[in-house]
Amino acid sequence: MNWAAGLIGRRFHYGWLTVAVVFLVLLAAAGTRATPSVMMVPLEHQFGWSRATISLAISVNIALYGLMGPFAAAAMQRFGVRPTLLIALGTMALGVALSSLMTQPWQMVLVWGVMVGGATGVAALSLSATVVTRWFTTHRGLVMGILTASSATGQLVFLPMLAAIAEHYGWRQVVWVVAAAAAVVLPLVAFLLPERPADVKLRPYGEPHDAPVAATVTKQNPLAIAFGTLAMASRTRDFWLLFFSFFICGASTNGYVGTHLIAMCGDYGMSEVQGASLLAAMGVFDLFGTTLSGWLSDRFNSRVLLFWYYGLRGLSLMYLPHAFGIDFFGLPLFAVFYGLDWIATVPPTVRLATDVYGKESAPVVFGWVVAGHQLGAAFAALGAGMLRASLGTYTVASMISGGLCLVAAVIVLRINRPAKVPQPQAV
Repeated sequence: MNWAAGLIGRRFHYGWLTVAVVFLVLLAAAGTRATPSVMMVPLEHQFGWSRATISLAISVNIALYGLMGPFAAAAMQRFGVRPTLLIALGTMALGVALSSLMTQPWQMVLVWGVMVGGATGVAALSLSATVVTRWFTTHRGLVMGILTASSATGQLVFLPMLAAIAEHYGWRQVVWVVAAAAAVVLPLVAFLLPERPADVKLRPYGEPHDAPVAATVTKQNPLAIAFGTLAMASRTRDFWLLFFSFFICGASTNGYVGTHLIAMCGDYGMSEVQGASLLAAMGVFDLFGTTLSGWLSDRFNSRVLLFWYYGLRGLSLMYLPHAFGIDFFGLPLFAVFYGLDWIATVPPTVRLATDVYGKESAPVVFGWVVAGHQLGAAFAALGAGMLRASLGTYTVASMISGGLCLVAAVIVLRINRPAKVPQPQAV
């Protein structure tokens, strides 16, 4: 590890190489987690499974993806980032490869829901929060925006390629491509990812030279860390405001649009590749939107940013059912508008969590908040599938999702607001 730091030199902080490695890890993990949305229609055709049945496996995947967050952050504190990531990436590659043998719905729930969902939950937003708080004192919002953008972009950008492979060669070839991509990032983590800046004889980027040295890896049990932090945070109002607003964030992104948009496009006569291309375009715009959101969160009030993000997202989701009826500009307008806002909520949310709970506790607290995000996503993935199966359309699901975003826009304005101190009346 020291040789890599020596090659980079003094003018370029090793933290930026750490960001590059984690960027690729998040890209691979997010692309893996999003793969079932491409497989939904092929599995429906080959095995006769209903969308509600497939959505169950996806909802388990999404729920575990979120529930692993606080435990992953605690395990990184106890055992280190590199060992935790290596185990998760190995499990992810193995689980994806095993799914090529599945023939029954329970097997999809076990492999894609439990194994892949749990493994990708380690390489998720909690990893980003851990790396940002360890390696950066300044530019935290910008770096969190970059890493968050990689997570969202990985879910979307690779979908057209995977959809084309599924269309021409079958869903099993998609599985092998994704398993290989997960395996490729293993050596990058093994050889290029230090635990902390002190391991390469550096301080966090932007930290003064006279600042106290950060604490080393704790000896406390990861379960004790995770649940102890939850017990502390759950006694505060801000935690529940963060949790429920992020629940709505997950329901309106990964759970609904990320899972069902390709199938929704099929209801309007569009091919899987066309639907996946629409998601990919949204991913490209998200790369800019979320990175910009990180930059803005370093400079402006995070509550106000979140108010606008949730409000505009809600309006765009209410517009979505009408977009299919507009010949040329309908869906591209939605892709640009919604894509810029896809997951721009993450940097301001991390900033608020850090401001409220401090640098050391923030990654684990944010892990629990991400659990709320993915529970909301699981709720929307299953609920939208059930509504589509019963009503034959996604319109009601779109309106519910948009309405929830407007509720979140109001909730976030109450986070981390100082208590009003009564002023003494003049005599």
